[in-house]
Amino acid sequence: MYSTFYVSKSQCMTCNNEVLKTLGTLRGVFGAEMDRIDGRIVVNHTDEVSRDEIAATLDSLGWKEKQQDEAPVNYDEPSIWGCAL
Repeated sequence: MYSTFYVSKSQCMTCNNEVLKTLGTLRGVFGAEMDRIDGRIVVNHTDEVSRDEIAATLDSLGWKEKQQDEAPVNYDEPSIWGCAL
């Protein structure tokens, strides 16, 4: 099954690897994709892991899921992570 999570697009792009690696360690997760343009994370998993467990993992990594009633943002908010190049 697939679970989709809508998150803020303002988070640091270098954090993607950590998120995907951490999601991959959850029992029952087969893969995950991050779409930075749409602010979406799609996780392919079995019923060994619940959507709530995945959401809690994302939240612990700082990727809080947007609520359904939140208005969409038409621009990228400034990143709070301040990555140095």
